[in-house]
Amino acid sequence: MPISGFPEWMPPQRMIEQRVIDRARATFELYGYAPLETRSVEPLETLLSKGETSKEVYLLSRLQAEEGQKSDDQLGLHFDLTVPFARFVTENAGKLQFPFKRYQIQKVWRGERPQEGRYREFLQADIDVVNRGTLPFHYDTEMPLVIGDVLSGLPLPKARIQVNNRKVCEGFYRGLGLEDTAQVLRVVDKLDKIGPAKVIEQLIETAGASQKQAEACIQLAEISSEDGSFADAVRKLGVTDPLLDEGLEELLQVVETARDINPGLVVAELKIARGLDYYTGTVYETQLEGYERFGSVCSGGRYENLATVGNEKFPGVGISIGVSRMLGVLFGQNALSVSRSVPTCVVVALPNEELRRSCDRTAAALRKRGIPAEVAPTAAKFGKQIQYADKRGIPYVWFPGREGEPDTVKDIRSGEQIEADAATWAAPAADLYPVVSGS
Repeated sequence: MPISGFPEWMPPQRMIEQRVIDRARATFELYGYAPLETRSVEPLETLLSKGETSKEVYLLSRLQAEEGQKSDDQLGLHFDLTVPFARFVTENAGKLQFPFKRYQIQKVWRGERPQEGRYREFLQADIDVVNRGTLPFHYDTEMPLVIGDVLSGLPLPKARIQVNNRKVCEGFYRGLGLEDTAQVLRVVDKLDKIGPAKVIEQLIETAGASQKQAEACIQLAEISSEDGSFADAVRKLGVTDPLLDEGLEELLQVVETARDINPGLVVAELKIARGLDYYTGTVYETQLEGYERFGSVCSGGRYENLATVGNEKFPGVGISIGVSRMLGVLFGQNALSVSRSVPTCVVVALPNEELRRSCDRTAAALRKRGIPAEVAPTAAKFGKQIQYADKRGIPYVWFPGREGEPDTVKDIRSGEQIEADAATWAAPAADLYPVVSGS
């Protein structure tokens, strides 16, 4: 019986997911990120101190707790990969070389209300860079470029990475005279969900804003541009603050670097705030063209204080692809397909059971050369064996030669059949592995 929010995809969908994972891993490593996997559980107090609500954390407990077990020993399943990564860095700081660049591709758990593209158990693919003391800002400019390379190498709709900087927002709010900048951020982050009128209403009610101040917050949030013109638009609003100037300069670097290397990838979107409290500077959200209504599929940002040991800080910046979220949305719209339902490229036909060992040797010779092959399950009529391959989308059937005659291989799509030797025959590159395509 299905459990809501815990997806179990069929093999063709899983093959698509594997292709995304392979692309992400290969791209991350091209940029010098090293692989890491952290434990699935963290102390509950660690999880709850990082801006997530207790309603969304899943607890891990034994059916029968040990006698005398303390309640503060509770463990929770991690809701993202950044918090456990920060903990890992602080515990292993003496063994790591800084700046430390790592990627993680793991499951996480979050007790949200399940809906299309939103799950309780889902896969994320993260990259982060941390450093001891201070982290150079150029790593903030690298994050969207890495993600752009990952996504552009897959048959996905065009990605647009929306970037903002919390210093811009907080400096602007401070310049307006609003003291509770964190609350203003939380309310403005709801802009797409509840609209400007409701945001203004909530800012007045919960953040102590006047009508004029609330309207100015909306004006800031409505600024958007693919180039540096957003900075002029902000300055025209007439608010000044040193933190605002610092944020604008940083945001300019991210936007202009991306525009130089990957035009059209990044847009400055000053309504982006991100919900987690640990972000302190640059923040990222990513939408797929035509799927904007489903929200962000890749998010992240800069954090200065998430990883600390005593007085020592390990600031970082990271970004995360919500693999399950992105694919769940695309699967739901039938926007992705795979050319066959199994990895097999060649089925070796079986004339009779006495020849199974010989057919196994043929399949082994093909596999040795990187050609996915399997022997037909039974020695049925060749027509049925071809049907077996056809139903699975397998392009080739291999026929053992009779009484000294050469083997042949048939492309069952075109009907072309040629003589072949398992030691030398090669499938066309496009047929070797299942091909993922977008609609």
